[in-house]
Amino acid sequence: MGRVLVTHPLPDGGLDPLLEAGHQVVSLDGSTALAGAAGGVDGIVCLLNDRIDARVLRAGGSSGLLKVVSVAAVGYDNVDVDVAATLGITVCNTPGVLDETTADLAFLLVLAANRLASDAERDLREGRWKGWGISDHLGRDVQGSCLGLVGYGRIARAVARRAQGFGMEVLHTTRSDTGEPGYVARLGELLARADTVSLHVPLTASTRHLIGAAELALMKPTAVLINTARGAVVDERALVAALEHGTLYAAGLDVYDGEPAIDPALLAAPRTVLLPHIGSATTETRTVMARMATQAVCDVLAGRTPDHPVVPTGG
Repeated sequence: MGRVLVTHPLPDGGLDPLLEAGHQVVSLDGSTALAGAAGGVDGIVCLLNDRIDARVLRAGGSSGLLKVVSVAAVGYDNVDVDVAATLGITVCNTPGVLDETTADLAFLLVLAANRLASDAERDLREGRWKGWGISDHLGRDVQGSCLGLVGYGRIARAVARRAQGFGMEVLHTTRSDTGEPGYVARLGELLARADTVSLHVPLTASTRHLIGAAELALMKPTAVLINTARGAVVDERALVAALEHGTLYAAGLDVYDGEPAIDPALLAAPRTVLLPHIGSATTETRTVMARMATQAVCDVLAGRTPDHPVVPTGG
């Protein structure tokens, strides 16, 4: 049986596939870096905040032991997939299982940001609420408004179903025509038409700062931006400027560029709902994610094809 490095404690039951297969589970101690540990294990189960770069992968590859890196997340931009492929190391992720949970969170942000819920709660908690007033804490309706989805994968489609239940018109844009109702070919057109824009694209070289000052300027001053994808998809300084100048109504974010560090300007920006990357954070979903990630390691080490191998960008 193999030795498998699990970089962080997993939810109860998450290690079961490894233990049932007889693998030895090892963890990092305070004095051991990932690159130092990678040379002595057959597999790695990591989280999205673990940087599995070329140095780590080459340390594992040079030993001839490391065969698989499994990320307990949908996104895998923390792993150098191309280097892994050259070393014959399989990379796996956990798509599908968290779609509905993350869509719930995205739509929570749609509602909370449009209704300025964080501002209202802050007034109540800090003692500024003096009772009901007809002109107090006025937000914007979502029913009858237009939701624009940037990207149209599983999570975006799940958000679309929720939006339709609230009587919203739903548009979407992708690199190729989906042939489905609501498809808009150009990002700029979608940004100009939508009352709320929700981002659902992976982080790649082409999507880094996909939403910057020019794109925000295309949006209505009454529009809301939602991001549950990756923080670096948005130019946060441009977003702060739009909020401060009133050229964008509000924003709801669950992800940040450089997280867990958050730009103080973003923390101070008006009309924001900010959550600490909890898109998939339910006990049920995170447990299934952990089990899926550990099962993938078991499959590779047993010579089986895992359910969700990541295809390198060059392949």
